[in-house]
Amino acid sequence: MQTVEKRSRQIVGKLAAQAAARELLPSGLWFHDDIRNNFYYASYLYAAASDPDIRVRFDREGAKETATAVLERVLELQDRREGSETYGHWPLGLGDEPERAEPNTLPVELMGSLMLYFVERCGESLSQKLRKAFEEALKAVYDSRFYDRPLKEYGHHEAKYTAAKLLFGAFYDDQPLLEDGRRSLKDLLEYVQNRGMHEYGSQPWFWHWVQAFTCVRLLLDDPEITDDLNRMLDLLWRERSLHYIGGAWAGPHARGLAVDAPRDRNAAFDYLQYGDFRLPPELVRAEYAGFLYYEAPEDARIAAIDRLVPTEVKKKILKPQPNGSDRELHSYTYLTDAYAAGGMWEQSEEFDNEQHRWDITFPLSYELGNAVNQAYFIHPGKGYAEGDLRHESPYAKILPDRSVVMAMYPVPEGEDPTIVGVLPKGEWIREERALFGQVGGAYLAVYLRNEYELEETEDRLNVRSTGSHGAVVIEAASVEEAESLDADDLEGFAVLMRDRTPSFAPDGRSVSYRSLHSRRLELILAETGEAEAKINGKAAEFSDYVR
Repeated sequence: MQTVEKRSRQIVGKLAAQAAARELLPSGLWFHDDIRNNFYYASYLYAAASDPDIRVRFDREGAKETATAVLERVLELQDRREGSETYGHWPLGLGDEPERAEPNTLPVELMGSLMLYFVERCGESLSQKLRKAFEEALKAVYDSRFYDRPLKEYGHHEAKYTAAKLLFGAFYDDQPLLEDGRRSLKDLLEYVQNRGMHEYGSQPWFWHWVQAFTCVRLLLDDPEITDDLNRMLDLLWRERSLHYIGGAWAGPHARGLAVDAPRDRNAAFDYLQYGDFRLPPELVRAEYAGFLYYEAPEDARIAAIDRLVPTEVKKKILKPQPNGSDRELHSYTYLTDAYAAGGMWEQSEEFDNEQHRWDITFPLSYELGNAVNQAYFIHPGKGYAEGDLRHESPYAKILPDRSVVMAMYPVPEGEDPTIVGVLPKGEWIREERALFGQVGGAYLAVYLRNEYELEETEDRLNVRSTGSHGAVVIEAASVEEAESLDADDLEGFAVLMRDRTPSFAPDGRSVSYRSLHSRRLELILAETGEAEAKINGKAAEFSDYVR
């Protein structure tokens, strides 16, 4: 396995190459959809061009000039209008005319702190013009007081505000601001220690937590603040390690982007920390992953990489509600070295209807190109679009248990009951109401209550199952697990699993299944519309779930 330093240079070099290969737009920028990408790519291009230990295939001086020009262009778009409510901010989407784009509150949250880091890292080699431009921009960020907000939601926005208070308080010797940041850090740390993270599995925003506090950790040397930062970062990486499998993020997600599902593509942070999988051919949403490194606790890293002994992760999550109360959610994930399975027992209203309830997750692999690494089904809900399986209806009832996920979709009359799903590429045996496949080092059995249509595309299998009372049962098994049951290949696995076909009730109100772990699983829909889950004849309980 490569050292952290080599992995860091590899990420920096790869992203610099991606930047160098892009043509600048007439505006002098690479991107108009998100101004932050221009800053990130230019940072990588400048850093790679300046580091003789990073092998590049572009002209170093020319690259530095390009990066410098892009950085200057980004800084020029900051709002410097005296008295403006968005003073010190940048626009987010730039449209056709960047100069006319309206300032947005989001870019400065993280980019402001990372600009401080860039100046500290590369400041001595910057041109006088660019360094002066950064000084003016950072002073405007400090004067904007965007971070001057109390803790209220205890989410990723406030994590970034807290980091900014600490960084800009120290950078400008603003002791009241620094003390405010110190208090915010302690309060935020206490909150997540005692209550857990209600932004469960939200990858892009989880990485904002990590980047913000790692940035502070690398730039500040106050012993008390450093101690709390270590505690916070240890907590974050322990949380990440609990759901880690070969570059992928197993388990349910409160929110996600298209780069998160049905394929884990946001892999740069994991690659730098764990390094147990091949770096993807192209990196997306890497932000400052190549620059910011904090070593996770050794026991957490070892546990994340070594999945030879299957692990059950049972999490109790307190989800704040609009009325000020808390709702208790229960997250279940079962992880092996070949696959992970699990989900959130309860449906939860999350931002933009982006809750990802359940899936079977496989380690990242590029033997099959950019094929997806997740298998799951949804009943489409608000925000759903063809090919984007991130928005589902509230009707699913699930039972996750070890290598199995059972799901029923009691869709009300008058609504389309069709369920849609996605399966990874691999070798598949297709039957009328079942599919048996091999994906890497694992087998997968998929049973559907109704008949289905299958479409194979470049990176996935799309499944569409019509009919009322839709339901699905999925079970995964490693090749070694299957061999222990005398299934030596995919056909042998299919023979084994045909004899275990679930029992779907004729009225669609229940399904029962005996798993490969010899556990009798039942999911029963009551007249009230609620579902009862039974494992070996007993109602599922959450007494052993912890925060």
